Amino acid sequence: DGMNVLFILVDDLRPVLGCYGDKLVKSPNIDQLAFQSIVFSNAYAQEAVCAPSRVSFLTGRRPDTTRLYDFYSYWRVHAGNYSTMPQYFKENGYVTLSVGKVFHPGVSSNYSDDYPYSWSIPPFHPSTEKYENDKTCRGKDGKLYANLVCPVDVTEMPSGTLPDIQSTEEAIRLLNVMKTNKQKFFLAVGYHKPHIPLRYPQEFLKLYPLENITLAPDPWVPEKLPSVAYNPWTDIRQRDDVKALNVSFPYGPLPDDFQRQIRQSYYAAVSYLDMQVGLLLNALDDVGLSNSTIVVFTADHGWSLGEHGEWAKYSNFDVATRVPLMFYVPGMTTSSVSQGERVFPYLDPFSHILGLVPQGRNKKVVELVSLFSTLAELAGLQVPPVCPETSFHVALCTEGASIVRYFNVSEEKVKEEKDGCDDTYRCFNEEPVAFSQYPRPADVPQWNSDKPKLKDIRIMGYSMRTIDYRYTVWVQFNPNNFSANFEDVHAGELYMVETDPNQDYNIYNNTSHGCFLKKILG
Repeated sequence: DGMNVLFILVDDLRPVLGCYGDKLVKSPNIDQLAFQSIVFSNAYAQEAVCAPSRVSFLTGRRPDTTRLYDFYSYWRVHAGNYSTMPQYFKENGYVTLSVGKVFHPGVSSNYSDDYPYSWSIPPFHPSTEKYENDKTCRGKDGKLYANLVCPVDVTEMPSGTLPDIQSTEEAIRLLNVMKTNKQKFFLAVGYHKPHIPLRYPQEFLKLYPLENITLAPDPWVPEKLPSVAYNPWTDIRQRDDVKALNVSFPYGPLPDDFQRQIRQSYYAAVSYLDMQVGLLLNALDDVGLSNSTIVVFTADHGWSLGEHGEWAKYSNFDVATRVPLMFYVPGMTTSSVSQGERVFPYLDPFSHILGLVPQGRNKKVVELVSLFSTLAELAGLQVPPVCPETSFHVALCTEGASIVRYFNVSEEKVKEEKDGCDDTYRCFNEEPVAFSQYPRPADVPQWNSDKPKLKDIRIMGYSMRTIDYRYTVWVQFNPNNFSANFEDVHAGELYMVETDPNQDYNIYNNTSHGCFLKKILG
């Protein structure tokens, strides 16, 4: 009678994980999950900022349909009364539970995380969340600051804990309640780290000696990067430690040693997150539900760590749009698990080096907007219909096709398809594509370029990622009627993945791209 769903959602996590081939990071628990899962190595968010991305994949609609490009509107009022993924599970007899940051809090989820539509009981938020941006980071002078880089002694923190620790505890409590009540559940657990500030237990720094930390492979602003594409990382400039560096706006680079400290703390925050995920999955074993629970692990978008001279999200580059995405489905991604068998024993990041390679790695390009239909199909529910061309009036439909069809495709088969295709046009047409977009207020970077409010948006960057290239056009956008004018192209970008994996050499101006534009419009 249907599997439970444990949906683990991380804030600002790019795929710096052992299971994605990162050699530096210590992420044994997430790697252990990956080993039992199908792992998508080319998964992309539809907009690289929290609220728009989350509303998009939780409703299964793209940002142009939710009409949310900023943080300041609630889709049910402003766009259409769209059903959400948890709402659909709830309507199909599941107890739906939200812990931590799942919907982006505030206006964009009606100040209620979309309760009671999406959730069976009011969502849980850790009580210490409110201290996230306070002065809790001890400086060299012993005073407290609101820093970007913020390793802490947890015992000195308000209530002696941190938000993600509280979320793990609450999620474990709920798993025990569900077990006792024998209720079928959809439990979403949203972790804050590695979102800034990079505030995590200081012992995780030990895992990453500074001398092992390199700069980004391309820490400069690319010569042919259109100015509209650049994000000036205003949010990190407002932190006390970055402010003290007095870096020039918008392109002034951060000092190398500070860049390495940010990268070090991002990695440390990922290992702290890994510990939380490990404790949560271990609890799933403890309550004996690992053999009847689908586990999904993903993030709302990535985060630049100095690539292209950029930090934070707010762009269309892979570093900002690419996310980890994996599905553990008992009996499908693993041989069936016998009752009581441990699938997820907790692994201590300080002593475990796993080096397990995921069993099912899929290179197909996929999008987060497909999550709704994919999870419905995996749980054996009816898959919501595909949305019509305009769907503002349709409550239940999805703009992302289920990707369950990719679950059994072996790598060999993918290669064969690629080689054995003589009809180039057909191939070009059927290859999977991920669409992302990002709004800008102006052609040149200004104080609100990272997060323009709807009324200030003048340009929309529509981006298309295939296995071979990323193509982006920045076009005129009218926020009053939500229309994009593809006749008025302000700038363009084209990067070939094979020769330019880091997206540093924009060849838009020396390539004819009529076919790309047709495809993005199609």
